[in-house]
Amino acid sequence: MSTNLKRKGMKEPVEAKARLEARITRTVHAQIKRAAEIQGRTVTDFVVYAALEAATKAIEEDSVILLSIEGQKAFAEALMNPPEPNAALRKAFESHSELFGQAK
Repeated sequence: MSTNLKRKGMKEPVEAKARLEARITRTVHAQIKRAAEIQGRTVTDFVVYAALEAATKAIEEDSVILLSIEGQKAFAEALMNPPEPNAALRKAFESHSELFGQAK
């Protein structure tokens, strides 16, 4: 807790909560409930944790670029030995310089 809030006897702001609802079959509910009980969690805690884990995985998978061995070699080669700028890149650099000043 920040010092100023402590002195004034105030609590730090708590992150706002959002509600999530889902319509599921009784069979799905029973299976989720059983899994939650096995892990010693509430159904809500189990569902939130599972959803967060799935969301994190989906975001990570979307952020990773997979390359073949040939693609990896080509990427590394382009980084280590970049090609000379072509006309389109030179024009884009000039436009950038005109808009934002000289690059440092």
